[in-house]
Amino acid sequence: MDGVRALIAAGATAVCCLVCAFWAVRSSFSSSSKKQQSPSLNCCGCASCGCHTAKSANGEMAVGGENKKKAQEPAPPEGGASMMEQLVPEITTHALSYLDYTSLCRLSMTNSAMRRAANDDGAWKALYHKDFTVEQGTINPPNGWKAYYAATKAIINLNAEFYNIIREGSLPAMSRFWLNADYVKCIHATGEFFTGFNAVMEGWGLMFNWGQDGGQGIALRIRDVRVRVLGDVAWVSLKVNVDVDPVLFHVTNVYESRNGRWYMVHHHSSLIADPAPHNMFG
Repeated sequence: MDGVRALIAAGATAVCCLVCAFWAVRSSFSSSSKKQQSPSLNCCGCASCGCHTAKSANGEMAVGGENKKKAQEPAPPEGGASMMEQLVPEITTHALSYLDYTSLCRLSMTNSAMRRAANDDGAWKALYHKDFTVEQGTINPPNGWKAYYAATKAIINLNAEFYNIIREGSLPAMSRFWLNADYVKCIHATGEFFTGFNAVMEGWGLMFNWGQDGGQGIALRIRDVRVRVLGDVAWVSLKVNVDVDPVLFHVTNVYESRNGRWYMVHHHSSLIADPAPHNMFG
């Protein structure tokens, strides 16, 4: 499979090079043709005969009335990108699938042809499957894969901010992170259960006072982050390792969007059971 993808990438690169070479030769041929046609106008180059201003600003010819019709001819299409898009759309799609998020966004700002190609839903779907783990294979984003990619990336960044707050042990930052509502819930790995905004904040205060031992916060690492976004609700599942304890924790975080901003409404952490059987005889 890797060999096929490498062959497709090489083919896409070759086609791009051929198209660029074609337009370079065409431009060179066009400029040389114009130079050959200029002596036929019998222009002396002086200002008195008027042929010194043979072309006006809009491209009309000043010598001969019939040549003015050339100004009404449509301009040639943009070179390179549009030609490639017309001739080999399949190769273009495969080539775009190798780009990362930043490159695809930059490509969409080059010209109109590449903007259409870079906004293709198939390209963003391929990028999503490459960068993120899909929780459900039958997902069909209502607003397209580009919007779903952006929403998923925003939730991942938000979730990372949550754990930065825990590392810092900042209760004011944690209070701004949670939605101020009576239905929010927090279940710590210790089994303590808190419901309602005020109770949840009290729980985090106890957690920080226990873990920071002088205001150093809690050191931890996260991995296996998986995100699902559905309208104004998003949930994240992941594994967390606290440095003071080698064991892993299963964690589920739920976020809710209010007035264009995401807030945490649910946090549940539980210890991952040790799958290795214990020897009762030591």
